[in-house]
Amino acid sequence: MTLTAWIAIAVILVTVYCLIKRFETRLVLFTAGLFLCCIAMKPMATLDQFAKSMANASLIMAICSSMGFAYVVTTTGCDKNLVKFLAAPLNKLGILLIPATTIITSFINVAIPSASGCAAAVGATFIPVMIRAGIRPAAAGAAVLMGTFGSNISPGTSHNSVVAKIANMDMMDLISLHTPYSLAMVLIGAVGLTIVCLILRDNKPSAKELDDYYTSADHSGGVERINPLKAIAPLVPLVILLLGNSYVPGIKMGVAQAMVIGAIFALIVSWVNPQQFTKDFFKGMGEGYGSVMGIIITAGVFAAGLKATGLIDAFVEVLKSSNEIARWGGSFGPFIMAAITGSGDAATFAFNEAVTPHAASFGMPIPNLGAMALISGQMGRTMSPIAGVVIVLSGLAMVPPIQLVKRTAIPLIVGVVVLALTIV
Repeated sequence: MTLTAWIAIAVILVTVYCLIKRFETRLVLFTAGLFLCCIAMKPMATLDQFAKSMANASLIMAICSSMGFAYVVTTTGCDKNLVKFLAAPLNKLGILLIPATTIITSFINVAIPSASGCAAAVGATFIPVMIRAGIRPAAAGAAVLMGTFGSNISPGTSHNSVVAKIANMDMMDLISLHTPYSLAMVLIGAVGLTIVCLILRDNKPSAKELDDYYTSADHSGGVERINPLKAIAPLVPLVILLLGNSYVPGIKMGVAQAMVIGAIFALIVSWVNPQQFTKDFFKGMGEGYGSVMGIIITAGVFAAGLKATGLIDAFVEVLKSSNEIARWGGSFGPFIMAAITGSGDAATFAFNEAVTPHAASFGMPIPNLGAMALISGQMGRTMSPIAGVVIVLSGLAMVPPIQLVKRTAIPLIVGVVVLALTIV
């Protein structure tokens, strides 16, 4: 390898360190990419990639509309009604509450793709229900956490848009391709977590643990009475997209169109001030561009820097030498990076921007490698004690984040091994 490629490796290590220390993700990725392009004597590559990424029409439409819809679903309380509706039958399941909660959370996460947003909505209702049913607070939090990568099969998840564009295929076709694997990972996580919790005797909490929880926890913020129309509002765009792409071609439409229809439905059933509702929708769209598109743009800049130094070409040559190296690199690479940094998005976007376009050169289909990276990246985030969603749930369960992670880690590691062996 060249000297610049070795410098790029050092920059990657510094980048990981900065992400672990919770520096602003977009600043870290952009600065690293700019530095790499400069030492490769290609400074304009940074600006060209930045301009190219920020004007990506298909990604902007899907991501911004989804975030706008997610924002109004939260502000109108539709998300809480959905959670309350699904939680109602669960009170008497005992230890089976753990896998049931994971599976239901993953289903809700499809409709509410934000991991932290979904965790906050689900955890506020499900964690107290589980604890009252005799489940230890740490296990209750872990059960919700294990379901927060269900959004992998959501049309509102930005990774699906990115991989579909790289693979030059329709996003719903990509989702159909990896849905069996994504669902299998949720089931492995649910069953594995239940076994771990049984070994740890999480269905027999001590009196002190329960006292600590009830003394510290805030039980406010739920809904007293379920509004069934508000409960189904978060699912409207998903139903439209699934039916239109599978069974009713006459209503086939894009993600943005479905999200707008869902927002109109939420406005009608919530009966809120339409002026404030409109402001909230567009505020969510702006947040989507700034937070989600911002990471995509800067991950592209970082990937451009790696490419300019020659490190990507060297890495691809290594992957060409063995399909097995590509298989394990594509699964455990994003998984470990996400677990270390706490950001599944940063790890997955960087990998898919830099490596996935070259998949065919080392004997792997682009959609499969991209899907493997997006699934494993979100699974890695789910076992990171510094991930935002883990911190949210540890606060709701009133336990240290490491207590949640030690329950999710082993099932997730098993899951990512199974994923690597089956998807490519």
